[in-house]
Amino acid sequence: MVVPPEVSKNKSADLMLDIINVKKAFDDLEVLKGIDLQVTRGQIVSIIGSSGSGKSTLLRSINHLETIDAGEIWLDGVRVNQPGLKGMEFERHINSVRQNMGMVFQQFNLFPHLSTLDNVRLAPIKLKGMDKRVATDYCMELLAKVGLEDKAQTFPSNLSGGQKQRAAIARALAMQPKVMLFDEATSALDPELVEEVNLVMKQLAREHMTMLIVTHEMSFASEVSDHVLFMDQGVVCEQGPPDQIFSNPKEERTRVFLKKHLQQN
Repeated sequence: MVVPPEVSKNKSADLMLDIINVKKAFDDLEVLKGIDLQVTRGQIVSIIGSSGSGKSTLLRSINHLETIDAGEIWLDGVRVNQPGLKGMEFERHINSVRQNMGMVFQQFNLFPHLSTLDNVRLAPIKLKGMDKRVATDYCMELLAKVGLEDKAQTFPSNLSGGQKQRAAIARALAMQPKVMLFDEATSALDPELVEEVNLVMKQLAREHMTMLIVTHEMSFASEVSDHVLFMDQGVVCEQGPPDQIFSNPKEERTRVFLKKHLQQN
C-alpha cells in the first residue's frame, strides 16, 4: 500500500523549513542534541560555530543525507523524514523532496567527463523531464547569472575553484528549488576566489531565495543574513538578527567564539 506523504494542516504558508527537536548521534557521540529552527519563505539564515559543533550535520540531515535519530524536519508543509514509508516508497519520497532543496557542498562534485553546461542541465532533463532545448536555454541563463556563460563548453578540469563552485550553484538552481543549502561553500577556495562565489550568493539573497548557509565568514554572514544561529557542541546556543549576534551577543560562548574568530581574521 502506498502511504501518502505526511502533510501538515497547521503550518503557516510562509514557513519554509520547520526543524523540531532534531537529534543525531554517531555511535556514542551526540552531534545534534535537540535542534529547533524555523525558516520562513525568502529568509536567509546563517549558521556559525566551531568545527564539530554540528553545523554540517544539521544541513545534511535536512537533506536526508544523514538519517536523524529523533525529531521532525518539514519542508514547505511536507515532512522530510516521513514515517511509515519503506524501501522504494521512501526513496521516491526523498528524491521528490530533494528536488526542492538545492545543496552546495565544500567540494564541487561536478562530473569531470561533462561540460559545464551538461553538468547543469543533466538533472532538469533526467529528473524533471525537461525538453533538451528548453533545458539548454534555461541553463545558459543560469550560467550567465553566475558569470559562466563563456564557460558552457569547458570541462571542470579547466575551471578554477571559484568557477567550479559557481557551476555547482547553477546546477543546484537548475532544479528550481524552494530552498538552497550551502555547506561551507567557500572553505575549499583560495582567498582570492572566495568573493566571486560570495557575490553569487549575495545576488540570490537580493532575489529573496530562501537560504540556509553554514559559513565561517563572519563578515559575509553579517552582511547577507536575516537571522544567525550560533551552534556549539550540538546545540543552538544563541540565535537572532545579525546585529544582535555580532554586536551584542548575550551568551558567553558566543562572545568567546566571536572574539577568537575575529582575531584570526
